[in-house]
Amino acid sequence: MVNWLFPFLKFLFSSDKKLCIRIKNIFGFYPNNIHLYKLAFRHSSVSVDTIKGLRKSNERLEYLGDAVLSLVIADFLFKKFPYHDEGFLTDIRSRLVSRKNLNKLSVKLGIDKMVNLDSSSNNVYRSVAGDTFEAIVGAIYLDRGFIFTKSVLIERIFNLHINIDEVLLNDTNFKSKVIDWAQREKKTHEFIVTGELGSGFQHQYVVELMMNGDSLGKGYGHSIKTAEQSAAQNACKQLGLIE
Repeated sequence: MVNWLFPFLKFLFSSDKKLCIRIKNIFGFYPNNIHLYKLAFRHSSVSVDTIKGLRKSNERLEYLGDAVLSLVIADFLFKKFPYHDEGFLTDIRSRLVSRKNLNKLSVKLGIDKMVNLDSSSNNVYRSVAGDTFEAIVGAIYLDRGFIFTKSVLIERIFNLHINIDEVLLNDTNFKSKVIDWAQREKKTHEFIVTGELGSGFQHQYVVELMMNGDSLGKGYGHSIKTAEQSAAQNACKQLGLIE
């Protein structure tokens, strides 16, 4: 049977036709295992208990999708910029997979409107859309494999929705900015997790940027990486590196 025909026939008799159509419109294919994608849209705020006591949400798929997305982007940039060093490639990759950029991309694709979450959590957990995009990437990988996932990301996402030139012009990696400044000024720097606030989907980390032993900026985020960027942004403001 032709590869595309089986998923299409499953779609015809599926009770999840609406979701299948939206996935087809965004990513260009009908899913084989729709349950993976339904899980990808389930935020932790509406997670359910499994038989073994685990909470069933999109967090495991998000973890997997983050790794797959990072590898695809690394390969894409490696081939697109053959004469740039690893520092340049790492910086561009970090910008592309930043929560700000993934949130913006997910809103553009309409993914933010498809997430199944507690109505009070969207304003608290601001990376919902971007996290869900990563979970979908994880679902595509499990459903269709790496080569298919790579093709979908490049042809349907990178080529149609990401302007690399714009990314190059917009330097929003505050952590890189403040680290570069510290190295030029020969100052020691360290990001330290100084606390945690809330629980569940309201949980946040508190990170302080220490410069020569003094606190230069404090940040908050639902991941340590996000909190570090927040602390770095506040430090950049104090140092006059940004307005």
